[in-house]
Amino acid sequence: MKKLNIVFFGTPDIGLKSLEHLHNSNKFNVQAVVTQPDKPSGRGQKLTPSPIKVFALEHDLPVLQPKSIRKEPEIIEALRKLEPDFFVTFAFGQILSQEVLDIPKYETINLHVSLLPKYRGANPIQRAIMNGDTETGICTMITELGLDCGDICLKEPIEITPNMNCVELFEICASHSPKLLEETLTGIAEGTIKPQKQCENGICFADKLSKEECKIDWTKSAREIHNLVRGVYKCPGAFFDYKGKIIKVMKTEPLNEQAEGTPGDFIRFSKAGIDVKTGNGVLRLIKVKPEGKGEMPASAWANGLH
Repeated sequence: MKKLNIVFFGTPDIGLKSLEHLHNSNKFNVQAVVTQPDKPSGRGQKLTPSPIKVFALEHDLPVLQPKSIRKEPEIIEALRKLEPDFFVTFAFGQILSQEVLDIPKYETINLHVSLLPKYRGANPIQRAIMNGDTETGICTMITELGLDCGDICLKEPIEITPNMNCVELFEICASHSPKLLEETLTGIAEGTIKPQKQCENGICFADKLSKEECKIDWTKSAREIHNLVRGVYKCPGAFFDYKGKIIKVMKTEPLNEQAEGTPGDFIRFSKAGIDVKTGNGVLRLIKVKPEGKGEMPASAWANGLH
């Protein structure tokens, strides 16, 4: 079979391994990359390209950066002239119009990091951990106009271990995605994969995270707070207020004990960390990041409180 012509749509680094795999494979020809415009970053607010754009430029791949692809006919026309076999989307960050979806010879394939129809939307990895799920996965689907509602091509389950954080799960999903994408693209082109409609049972949505959700509510159980901490680890991070300062919590451990007092009370300090009374159980803070400082052991932060 001749090489399949691919246009890759993506922005964050979760898609890098997939783009690299498609680019290096003798089965595919990556014609171009479509990614979000450069955005201000860091203290100097310097315009910074997406990780996908950086890879594309390093490998001499043409780059298109629409502000809103549905409203930019010159971008659409440029894509049409490529006459691609497939569009591949992986965390691109914009909604495609039907006009764009109709361009490829075969389909627009989206890789989504959940087992659809569960966790349609923007933050499926974080939501799965926050909800205490023990399994998630990745799947490929035919992109339609609705939100992650297209027919499913292939699925692969992935275990969520009790202390896994969202960054670790991102990495696992990223590393498993290239093989699933390759199998999907070749299977669709060869007619060996017949996409299946999503079942109507189990539909739920992974809405964007709000800052309010990331603030720790000490009246919740130790396990629920632990799941929040690992679910939003570094993106954007769980936090609480202490004497007017924001303290981000980076690592925790639920303890198998109860304690007297009010939820939020510091009940014990040790080299292992700070133990906090919750609505149900005790949570040990192991690593924190105080406002204006770097990440540190919670015991070191406690020592600084005198």
